[in-house]
Amino acid sequence: MTRVFSERSSTRATRRPELEAAVKLAGEIRSSDVAVTLVVHEHKWLGRGTELAMLTEELKTSDVGLEFLTGELKGSHGPSGIVFTVLAAMSGMEREYLRDQEVSLRDIATGAKKGQHSSPATVMRMLREHDEQAATAASA
Repeated sequence: MTRVFSERSSTRATRRPELEAAVKLAGEIRSSDVAVTLVVHEHKWLGRGTELAMLTEELKTSDVGLEFLTGELKGSHGPSGIVFTVLAAMSGMEREYLRDQEVSLRDIATGAKKGQHSSPATVMRMLREHDEQAATAASA
């Protein structure tokens, strides 16, 4: 069975009714002991910060897999796999980064300060750059 949910809102939107409906349906189908995979264009469309952490935990708890059609995490990922851990960790790192930039927790949670929220792809890029700088410093 395939069901398509389409949403044209920004990834910065705090309320995403189509995504919420897709996750709810996936959980309901999974509770009938049927394997379910939520297919998303790219991981950044799942949300940011606390929304991403909550969504990741909900999918993991419901035992719903993820498949990304494009991007750095392209492919299928089971709920017990490392991708769920990485997504949750990225949302936590993003919150720490924003705290270091003196963005309040309320602003992080609500997305009140547009343009200051890093996407998971940005966080991954920042981590790669940090690792490259650390490797260069260690070999010098």
